[in-house]
Amino acid sequence: MTTDPTPFQGQNLLGGPAPTQLPAEPGPLQLLAGGASPAEVAAEYPTSSLAWAQLADDAFAAGRTVESYAYARTGYHRGLDALRRAGWKGHGPVPWEHEPNRGFLRALHALGRAAAAIGEKDEAERCTQFLRDSSPTAAATLG
Repeated sequence: MTTDPTPFQGQNLLGGPAPTQLPAEPGPLQLLAGGASPAEVAAEYPTSSLAWAQLADDAFAAGRTVESYAYARTGYHRGLDALRRAGWKGHGPVPWEHEPNRGFLRALHALGRAAAAIGEKDEAERCTQFLRDSSPTAAATLG
């Protein structure tokens, strides 16, 4: 009888949900890398959390906090839709290490940042905790 030396490989031994991995978005990535504005990318790919997250970051950096909040909220909700389509059940890991997840995670971070800036303390705390629960790496990377 032969014994497999790695009998649990690929199994989640903690009993929680498997990490969710969003599908790649080559169109938005190529446009952004090619110098297209995030607004152009969001108009062409309105479901792309990455485009909305970039719009939120740009608005926040320019001091347009309420605009940043609106962009981040859009990216966050587009990301939740994508996560659900990918099998996510409302909790579980969304790893930063899987690059297509980064748009959602960036939008979530941006939403928390903008919420804090406009005094929405409860929402800011929820976003911060959700980011930590989804991806400790994203929380550490994004600050």
